[in-house]
This record gives sequence, C-alpha cells and structure tokens, in this order.
Amino acid sequence: MSDTTMLLAVFEDIEPAANGIEKLHELGLTDDQMNVISGIPIKGIILGRRSAITRVSSIALTGAILGMFLGLFLIYGTPFLFPLTVGGQPIYPVPQGIIITFEMTMLGLMGFAFIGMFVDSGFPSYTPKEYIPEISDGKIAVLFHCPGDEQKKFVSALTKLGAESVDPAEARQL
Repeated sequence: MSDTTMLLAVFEDIEPAANGIEKLHELGLTDDQMNVISGIPIKGIILGRRSAITRVSSIALTGAILGMFLGLFLIYGTPFLFPLTVGGQPIYPVPQGIIITFEMTMLGLMGFAFIGMFVDSGFPSYTPKEYIPEISDGKIAVLFHCPGDEQKKFVSALTKLGAESVDPAEARQL
C-alpha cells in the first residue's frame, strides 16, 4: 500500500458537505481520518458525524469538589486550628458557612472550567495548522487522508457531489 495523501475539499453549503462526508464514509474513511473546517460552528449531527467528546465537564466537576473542600476547610479547619471564643457566638457558624462553601464551590467550578477549555482545545498549539482563506467567506472544508493510489476516485466522487475544489493540502504555520 502506498502513502496516504491529505486532500482538502471545499464546499459552498452544508448540504453538499454532508453528502460529501457521507460519500467519504462509503469509500471507507472513518471520522478520525477527516476534519471539518468551518467559519461557523456546525453540530456534528448535521453533517452526519458523531458529537465531539469533551472533558471540560469532568474537569469542572473536579474543581467544584476541590472548591467545596477548601470552603469546608475554611469554615471548620481554621477555627479548629486557631480557636477563638467570643461570648455567645458559635465556633462553627452555619449560615456563614453555607455561603462560604457555596462561593468556594462556584469559584472552583468556574476556574477549573476555564482551565479545562484551554486543556481540551490543546491551547497553546505549536504545530502547523490548516487554514483556508475561503473558510472566512462562509464555505465549509473537509480535510481528509486518502490512499495515494485512490486519489482520483476520491476527487471525482466529491466533485460530483458539489465540491468546488478537491486539492492536495499542506499544513502551514498561521
């Protein structure tokens, strides 16, 4: 088997792009072998692909749990380590404790969700990325790997389905 070639198919609208992705599936490519590049967010289900898997929610949940434990430590740990008795006041105040626990939980959740978005998106990236100027004009591109000896079959199939161009692609530094 020869080397694989990276091809870039540019489509004018969503429907031809969805048909092109379906044809790529029929030709034996999986979702891992193709990448949809668009200037607007398009749900994967519209293009006949599975939804993206993200770890942001589990990272944010971890932050919420850590924030809650930090809040509980501030409420119960600090008076335990440094007891200060004031006449008529409880050592462990419940109403203030609820507020502090809630605020620390939300602070941990928001902070870790923010960090999780960067981790999940691979920021910062030092590798060359694929950029096509036509994407800024509202077009949709499908970047995929195909066997080098079957390149003409892929090009003709996508051109028949409405691709404006199907050309070999190269990664360039932005």
